[in-house]
Amino acid sequence: MKLYGMTPSGNCWKPAVLMKQLAIPFEWVEVDILKGESRTPEFLKKNPNGRVPLLEVAPGKYLAESNAMLCYLAEGSAFLPADKYARAIVLEWLFFEQYSHEPYIATVRFWVKFLHKGEEWKDKIADAMKKGYAALDVMEKQLAQTNFLAGNSYSIADIALYAYTHVAHEGGYDLSAYPALKAWMRRLEQTPMFFPMQARAAA
Repeated sequence: MKLYGMTPSGNCWKPAVLMKQLAIPFEWVEVDILKGESRTPEFLKKNPNGRVPLLEVAPGKYLAESNAMLCYLAEGSAFLPADKYARAIVLEWLFFEQYSHEPYIATVRFWVKFLHKGEEWKDKIADAMKKGYAALDVMEKQLAQTNFLAGNSYSIADIALYAYTHVAHEGGYDLSAYPALKAWMRRLEQTPMFFPMQARAAA
C-alpha cells in the first residue's frame, strides 16, 4: 500500500500507526498541503477532494478519509470488534471524533501552529475552544471508568482520538485538569509498534 500524507497531520498519522501495529507494509509519500501539493492536477486525479491522507490500497484504487481507512485496515483484527454492539461503540467514537472533537481541537491547532492566527483570530479560537473542552470532558468522563474509549480493549477509537488530543496543547489547550485522559495517552504510547506522530512514517 501507499499512504500519501503530511507528517505533522494527526489524520495522516492514524492509518500509518495502525499499519505499523498490524505489520502491514506500506510506502509513505510526503505531501505538503501548505505548499499546495494536494491541489495539483496529478493529485486531484487520485482524490478530487484534494486532501490527505490518501491511501492507495492497490494500484489505482484509492481510499480517502482517515477514519474510513482505520475501519478498512482494522477489519478482521482486534482493533475493530466483530461483535455487533462492540463495533458500534467503536464507530460511535469515530463519529464523535469527526463531529465533536476534530473540528475544535485539530482546527484550533492548525490556526495557531500553522497559520499563526492565534492573536488575530483570538475570539473565534476562544469560541471553538469551548466546544473542544466539552469534547475533552466527555473523554475524561469515559476514561475515568475504562482503560480505553470503547471499553477495556485498545481499538481504532483510541487511535482516532489520540491523534489530535495529544497535540491539543499546540493550539493552546490545557490538559492539566484531565488526569484520566493523560493516563490513557501514556497507555497508548506503550502499545506495541507505537510511533510518535512527528516521526516520519516508513515501511
